[in-house]
Amino acid sequence: MSEYRQQNIDRFLGFADLYHQYRPKAPTLIADILIQYLGRRPQCVVDVGCGTGLSTFLWENRADRVLGVEPNASMRQQAIEELTHRGNATDNAFSFVAGYSHEIPCEDQTVDLITCSQSFHWMEPVATLKEAARVLRPGGIFATFDCDWPPSVTVSLEQAYLRFMNAIQQLENERIISEDRVLRYHKDQHLRNIRQSGHFTFTKEIVLHHGDQMDADAFIGMAMSQGSVQTAIKEQWEEALVAKDQFVETVKQELRDQTLSLVFSYRMRIGVK
Repeated sequence: MSEYRQQNIDRFLGFADLYHQYRPKAPTLIADILIQYLGRRPQCVVDVGCGTGLSTFLWENRADRVLGVEPNASMRQQAIEELTHRGNATDNAFSFVAGYSHEIPCEDQTVDLITCSQSFHWMEPVATLKEAARVLRPGGIFATFDCDWPPSVTVSLEQAYLRFMNAIQQLENERIISEDRVLRYHKDQHLRNIRQSGHFTFTKEIVLHHGDQMDADAFIGMAMSQGSVQTAIKEQWEEALVAKDQFVETVKQELRDQTLSLVFSYRMRIGVK
């Protein structure tokens, strides 16, 4: 099996700005937990599959050097633009490069932390974990974390979100031939894959929660930032466009001008070398 699938990379072409605006930012508690397990301020953090840098900038003022690795050019460019916007406070410590999870551009045993935020399910796990073990220092940590979709908010909003996503997923399964489909690795197998790799002396799943607030536009934008939705919109599948309009109408009718509190639940799986 190839170490990567081009469809997984191309899935995120063309909507980096939407993704960057509406995807949830990784909670700072994740960095706090990882630093505590590491036992020191990290000299080098590598965020693999970093996308637009939402999870990379989590490490601002928390690490000496932070490297974002991203194969998708438009996502990576969005991260670079964000770095430029942030200015001199971060640009000396941060850099973003093209690369893959099985070819991390670092020397052996030079990295303290490797993170994969909402991205490990797009990576071939055996090659990725082998490469992580190569670049991690002894005691270094590999961490993958994902939030559950949708966030906890209200029954009707969550049901609307799930109806929309299920409709999109069904269309993807029906319309895209198998060899052109993306390849996902099940998130519920992440911890098992880390353990069975044999590269880590300690493994664990950590569950945490993060509060946020969203209005109708933000909740709709979060849904539109999903790769499956963007695929359906690009293909102009009529059923998908109808489902999108129904979802948007439901959210706007319920929220109107309100801003609601919601909770994102995260699952982080770690392996300590």
